[in-house]
Amino acid sequence: MPDNNTDKLLIVDGSNLLFQMFFGMPARIVNEQGKAIHGTLGFVGALLKIIRETKPTHIAVLFDGEHENPRSAVDPDYKSNRTDYGEVSPKENPFSQLPDIFAALDFLDIRYAETSDCEADDWIAGYALTCGKKAEVIISSFDSDFFQLITDKVSVLRYRGKNTVICTPAYIKEKLYISPSQYADFKSLTGDKADNIKGADMVGPKTAAFLLNEFGTLENVLANAGKIKKPSVRESVIRNGEKLKNNYKLIKLGCNSPLPFAIDELEYTCKGITTNEVLTGIGLK
Repeated sequence: MPDNNTDKLLIVDGSNLLFQMFFGMPARIVNEQGKAIHGTLGFVGALLKIIRETKPTHIAVLFDGEHENPRSAVDPDYKSNRTDYGEVSPKENPFSQLPDIFAALDFLDIRYAETSDCEADDWIAGYALTCGKKAEVIISSFDSDFFQLITDKVSVLRYRGKNTVICTPAYIKEKLYISPSQYADFKSLTGDKADNIKGADMVGPKTAAFLLNEFGTLENVLANAGKIKKPSVRESVIRNGEKLKNNYKLIKLGCNSPLPFAIDELEYTCKGITTNEVLTGIGLK
């Protein structure tokens, strides 16, 4: 991506948006042939609204593939609380509509890919960390792990129609009292129920923010655990030291996985197309 202030990369967490739309639509919608299309309808509609709002010059939509999660080697309990959709009926399975979503993305000429040996989070982080040095990057996802990637050039869009929020460094500071660069440290201390990561007992969001404002990083919190004034928090941090280090390995995102597309493959021109035109174009209307 050239060093150009007008360049803007939109990275869509495809699996996250699929689940949001599949389970968030007010009713299960079927077409004239009786085929369920509510997930596809919601996905395409939301994606087009996000595109209209952000006006990107480049787009990638990235999905988690069905494969063993490499982070399970660090902690076997990581995401073990998630539903196994291989045992769920198509009616209740978001992935049953994935082929139609892929067809819609092909129709829109938007590049997409599924992971085979990493998480979509790793790809998204890779693009944010590389492209965010030169151009504006917007990550569309409700996954708070992406807060750690936020900078003056990288933001996180949490799509909710008219209540959509763009998360910036100021947003993180106002909501959590930390900087985005401290978010992985923060989440390591508090844990993450969504990913089945347990933090240190006695350490909630306010305490984690207090510790990080005092010591700066998780590494420094652990190195100075004996100086923590509150006895119950001090004892918990010391007792859970190794676990907190493992949490950080699970949560911290880097640029370690080969990316599926070169940046120039992601160029996109908004054509003003509607959701109905897309669904008609792929034979769902």
